[in-house]
Amino acid sequence: MLITTLLLAVAAPSPAADVGSTRAAFTKCLRADLKKSLEAKKSPADYEGAIKTICQAERDAFRNAVIALDRASGDSQADAAEDADMQINDYHDNFIGQFKDYSESNTMPAD
Repeated sequence: MLITTLLLAVAAPSPAADVGSTRAAFTKCLRADLKKSLEAKKSPADYEGAIKTICQAERDAFRNAVIALDRASGDSQADAAEDADMQINDYHDNFIGQFKDYSESNTMPAD
């Protein structure tokens, strides 16, 4: 029984690995939408208004992974959720800034 428990613990992905992979998926989705929005010549206001409605599955997976990692580190549910939401807002703000910069310079991000 102990060996089975240890094997399951070793085989289970770590919360940190989950955060890394879900963060990568979330930012990949945001980058794809950034490029698509630039190609569509969206206004910065339209992009900013829409950013919280895109990449919902990736955002939710990232949020859940951050919460799981923080909870595994001893944070309360409220603190973990606050940290996850703050990280998501930081990514949204970053991509809004990038969109404005690319729009103003009439350039596209590198692939």
